[in-house]
Amino acid sequence: MSKTLDMPTSLDFGEDYPEIRDAVRKICAPFDGTYWQKLEKTDSYPDEFVEALTKSGFLAVLIPEEFGGSGLPLRAASVVLEEIHATGGNAGACHAQMYIMGTLLRHGSEAQMKQYLPAIASGELRLQAFGVTEPTTGSDTTKLKTRAERDGDEYVVNGQKVWTSRALYSDLMLLLARTTPVDQVTSKTDGLSVFLVDMRAARGNGMEIRPIDAMVNHNTTEIYFDNLRIPASSLIGEEGRGFKYILDGMNAERTLVASECLGDARWFIETATRYANDRVVFGKPIGANQGVQFPIARAYAEMRAAELVLRRACALFDAGQPCGEDANMAKFLLSEASWHAGEACMQTHGGFGYACEYNVERKWRENRLYQIAPISSNLILAYLGQHVLGMPRSY
Repeated sequence: MSKTLDMPTSLDFGEDYPEIRDAVRKICAPFDGTYWQKLEKTDSYPDEFVEALTKSGFLAVLIPEEFGGSGLPLRAASVVLEEIHATGGNAGACHAQMYIMGTLLRHGSEAQMKQYLPAIASGELRLQAFGVTEPTTGSDTTKLKTRAERDGDEYVVNGQKVWTSRALYSDLMLLLARTTPVDQVTSKTDGLSVFLVDMRAARGNGMEIRPIDAMVNHNTTEIYFDNLRIPASSLIGEEGRGFKYILDGMNAERTLVASECLGDARWFIETATRYANDRVVFGKPIGANQGVQFPIARAYAEMRAAELVLRRACALFDAGQPCGEDANMAKFLLSEASWHAGEACMQTHGGFGYACEYNVERKWRENRLYQIAPISSNLILAYLGQHVLGMPRSY
């Protein structure tokens, strides 16, 4: 992740990073629809898939070379996630490691980076859990109730997190907690701190993880903290500045999730087009009917237009320039475009779209999440209305 400011930006309109794309496709080839279907039936984590990505080095693309990673720009990570989803897979089991990394890289101490980054890059440690959302506050992050109180050379954590995906399969967690009561700070965004929690030591010693059954196999959980003691050295950056640190990573998160949406849209459109050409009813391919053909074509046009915003967001991010507007728009537009592509794909398949063997219904369910999380479409519109267009705050 570049820290350089005011670098010139340029957009590549072709198939950039072709070597990475080809390598990711080859890695994903053995993990076909049957693989993902079996995981759903048993609510299992894709260990083999994550291991293959780890060994290839693709989960460490953003980690600097000095710590064992590739030191590549955000656009390279974007391409990795896009291709995973374009093959019919799902990167939700491991994508957090990419966007969580920014907080540690930008604000972690040299000692923290030396201790954790090489082990994360090699796969010895997994950093997949992101503890921010709470059941009673949702998107109103400044009102979160989880507390971390200093006690000598430790912090004592109490509270609850929800929708913390991959917690059962992660060694480390990035945790946001309040260290100064909200009534004692000048701004409600002050007094929040970020910690890198060693979950191996925490489980059974003040931290309990409970799985949440959900519509998709996203391995999500709720976490309870009951007087969990963590070393003071777990604090990332300065105490009380955690909200700012987390926001620093949000643009990367939204850009990378938009990349997954782009991959989904590609898969839906290619799958729908192939079926529309092959399926013959009333003596002709169903794709010859405008009612079938036009929704697919419209989804393709939406996808290509939204992809340009995504590429611009990556270019701005990698150049160290402000990219909040583009990152949010990319996530909004591609979550919409991919959902429209999914609807077109489902409708094209008709009844067979409901059959698990076609994988359409699985991808359809998985993709619906992106209009809700990691940020809802309405909150993006509120951001654009207030912070880009200058209208009054609407919430």
